[in-house]
Amino acid sequence: MASLKEVRSRITSVQSTQQITKAMKMVAAAKLRRAQDNILRMRPYAQRLNSILGNLTALAGEDVVSEYAEQRDVRRVLIIAITSDRGLAGAFNSNVFKGANAVIQERYAAQAAAGNVTVMAIGRKAHDYFGKRVPLLGDYQHVFTKLSFDTVREAAEQAMDGFRAGQYDEVMMVYNEFKNVATQIIRTEQLLPLVPTEQPANAPATSNVDYIFEPSKEEIVRTLIPQSLKVQLYKAVLESNASEHGARMTAMDKATDNAGELLKQLKLTYNRTRQAAITTEILEIVGGAEALAASR
Repeated sequence: MASLKEVRSRITSVQSTQQITKAMKMVAAAKLRRAQDNILRMRPYAQRLNSILGNLTALAGEDVVSEYAEQRDVRRVLIIAITSDRGLAGAFNSNVFKGANAVIQERYAAQAAAGNVTVMAIGRKAHDYFGKRVPLLGDYQHVFTKLSFDTVREAAEQAMDGFRAGQYDEVMMVYNEFKNVATQIIRTEQLLPLVPTEQPANAPATSNVDYIFEPSKEEIVRTLIPQSLKVQLYKAVLESNASEHGARMTAMDKATDNAGELLKQLKLTYNRTRQAAITTEILEIVGGAEALAASR
């Protein structure tokens, strides 16, 4: 059985840890609200931009050929893995690692065996993990330190330039999509080449819509496509940012509760140990008194 001093030391340590996890939960909750507002504002814009692009592409037909829609034999692959800069967020980062590894094993096993899989690691955790396993493209391990569209745009342009130059035949994104505070969904999406936009079944037929193009439909589509790709990556980063704070808030809440349960057990152990020590002292005193009485 542990001594009273050891139990007191453990109780003090757990109390300190509980205070830290409680503070981290409050900080994550404050950051989550802002991150959640950002992604909720971004989603309608991204969806509307994709819808407009889909309508224009359908109207333009084969008249407009984008360099970002070129289908090639997949020999070289770029995977954009989006994680956080810090840990203590439960399975948030490990889910991205598992998702990226699953994509490599199931879809790009031949390319991985030939050493033709490259990772763009957004977030320090992804940089540390994949940097030991596969070649990395760029250095984006501190994107979340000062998150902005301009920072993410640089990463998107580097991926787009690589695809356009033939360095990569497919570009995939792996990230956590924000659903709510307790739930993050791992997503694997193809960024390049362009995937045709699926129109809802109840959507009006684009052939019945009369558009006036200025300066021309070809130029409009070619301008919108790069912008849409950058917005898609920025949206994925915002989703990951909100998911990170939600995951950390949940993890710290559970850690605080676990610390509370551990404190109860330690206090019970402390009281039992103290009780046993008092009982032992009483028995020693009684035994000593009886020994003195017997010696007289």
